[in-house]
Amino acid sequence: MSATDRRLTDSIRFNLIMQSEFPLNALVLASEALRIANQNTGRNFFAWTFVTENGQPVRASNGMWLSPDTGIENMPKADVYLLFEGNLPTQLNSPKLMGPIRTAARHGAVVGGVDTGVFGLADAGIIGHQDDLDVVLHWEAAASFLERYPEAVLRDQIYMVTGREAHCAGGVATLDMVLELIARYRGQALANEVANALVHTRRRATVPQRGSGLPEVDDRQLSRRLVRLMEENLEYPLTNSELADELGISPRTLSRACNRAFGQPPMRLYMSVRLQAARNFLFYDDFSISEVALACGFSYTAVFSRVFKRQFGQTPREFRGYLRERQNLAFRPELRRILVSPTN
Repeated sequence: MSATDRRLTDSIRFNLIMQSEFPLNALVLASEALRIANQNTGRNFFAWTFVTENGQPVRASNGMWLSPDTGIENMPKADVYLLFEGNLPTQLNSPKLMGPIRTAARHGAVVGGVDTGVFGLADAGIIGHQDDLDVVLHWEAAASFLERYPEAVLRDQIYMVTGREAHCAGGVATLDMVLELIARYRGQALANEVANALVHTRRRATVPQRGSGLPEVDDRQLSRRLVRLMEENLEYPLTNSELADELGISPRTLSRACNRAFGQPPMRLYMSVRLQAARNFLFYDDFSISEVALACGFSYTAVFSRVFKRQFGQTPREFRGYLRERQNLAFRPELRRILVSPTN
């Protein structure tokens, strides 16, 4: 049997590696696309294994617990390794996990990250360094990633499949990326057939992650550029005049366009953008409160805490404390059982 014939009969194997707080919707879309490809062809073109680091059940971001097929040490050799991470992209990337991912990349497998999975790939030294800068991840975690890997080039697109890498922003973008991988191994026709079965229209990799959320008016492009400019200048916020200069318009035109699109003046919008970025830092990373404040343009932590509470109803410390308390239960299921059991 030739190498080509063997490739057509052997299954293309995926290892779907789940980290605590991973996005369940992304995992379901990935595995369902592979299942439907097999179902519609009547052949086992694809095989997949659900993996966790220690082989124990893991908690998804929606609170559901999933049992894996195996642990990282016993997972089979695969053609594609996808790391599913979500709300805790930095806290759980242990050497036990990083080693096998690094080995898989070194031996020529496609290694990818879903949602915030590229944090793990960067921790493993696979991406985000001088020779490999292009990265795609969920837009909410972009600022946190750049704080850790300032040389990285974040692409505002839903996924990227290049050579031996596959990144996507999570959510429905996971389906688009897996369809691209199906097309790579088994052809465009099968990928389109799977998309149709899932009532989905395939999207190009370069589609932006976020819609503008704006009505179709003449200045919608200006509004997108304005928000992007604000997001790119968090630590040292620009003045109203500086924003206008960067956009090539007058301050008066900027004010009118911002009020039409967002119902508020530019500086108030800017504050909302900075506070949302701060919330994302607190959600995804473990930077100190003062570090988050400085990264989002607040010179004084007390001022930051006051405006954060006005926006979200909790101080930054309260927000992170509640979030971590809830997420920490995912690390120790036996502790969770004791906490909810009645006292003997």
